[in-house]
Amino acid sequence: EVTESIIENSNKDYDEVWCVFDMDVKRGEKEFADFDNAIKSGISKGYNIAYSNDAFELWFYLHYNYTDHANHRKFYYKSLGQLWECNYEKIGKSYEFCLDLYSRLSNDKNASQKEAIDRAEKLFNEQSQLEYHKQNPVTKVYELVNFLNDNCRK
Repeated sequence: EVTESIIENSNKDYDEVWCVFDMDVKRGEKEFADFDNAIKSGISKGYNIAYSNDAFELWFYLHYNYTDHANHRKFYYKSLGQLWECNYEKIGKSYEFCLDLYSRLSNDKNASQKEAIDRAEKLFNEQSQLEYHKQNPVTKVYELVNFLNDNCRK
């Protein structure tokens, strides 16, 4: 609904619409249904859906390591905090920190976007037959990144 409202109230025409979100497990079953329904609804409207389960931070983590364990988001906060020598849980979602994330990952010799894409694709392919909320860990952000890589103005 929010995406439709943005599109309808915009003066722009869009070639692509991408919805990017993750699972927030706080209430259990209701969130599972909301997550699945958001994905199905977006797909039915022709949107590209780059969902992550359980946390968007899985995408950052995959730049460094592979995991196929359904880790809690605090695992990623701690791991990224160690890698980046910061309190990620405290500052990781701040506007200033987010502005620097792409360059942080691009300039880190230990991080690899290509590996992150390959790892994320492997996770998705191994779980794609499951209901969306049961695909964990999974992030489809790799599809958005592939699209951006293919379509960026150089």
